[in-house]
Amino acid sequence: MIQFTTWDILRGLLLAARWTLLLSLVSFAGGAIVGAILLFLRIGKARAGRIAVKYFVELFQGTPLLMQLFLAFFGLGLFGIDVPAWLAAGAALTLWSSAFLIEIWRGCVEAVAKGQWEASASLGMGYLQQMRYVILPQALRIAVPPTVGFSVQVVKGTALTSIIGFVELSKAGTVITNATFQPFTVYGFVALIYFALCWPLSKSSQILERKLNVAHRNH
Repeated sequence: MIQFTTWDILRGLLLAARWTLLLSLVSFAGGAIVGAILLFLRIGKARAGRIAVKYFVELFQGTPLLMQLFLAFFGLGLFGIDVPAWLAAGAALTLWSSAFLIEIWRGCVEAVAKGQWEASASLGMGYLQQMRYVILPQALRIAVPPTVGFSVQVVKGTALTSIIGFVELSKAGTVITNATFQPFTVYGFVALIYFALCWPLSKSSQILERKLNVAHRNH
């Protein structure tokens, strides 16, 4: 029987954590890009665009991420299309992230005082000019803390991708547990690594929220 040292276990988990981190970054960045594009439709003047994005958000927020991963991985397989686990995981998490970011950012835009719209309109600015020069700079200040805070949920969400065979931190924990028969040690390290990834993000969100609120009040 092969003997695994504590270092062997930790090393294996740290190697898998790279994929957790990479998937989190890709999904968050992709979700931010998709979310930013759809945000303009969500708050735009075109009624069809607002309704379409509204249903998109309700679909991805109202269904479990696990089900979305299953559909992304197995759904296309029904049509004979072979989807790699990493691609299905990235696509599902990107769309899921974008749905939440749209609503976070929409709330931040709507939090800008109505008087800002009226003042910029009185200066003869068009809608795009209002958004670019007046509304979005103020909304960005409000949006930073909740956006950073949401990134924690993206990191945690990657754990579900193990169900479709993507080997990230939690999947590696299961594999190593089956090989070592040391579940307490393995999952203890898994929890610590997740904490090391998520705690700085949570703390950063709290610090940014305090600093930006103070700056806003002083302003």
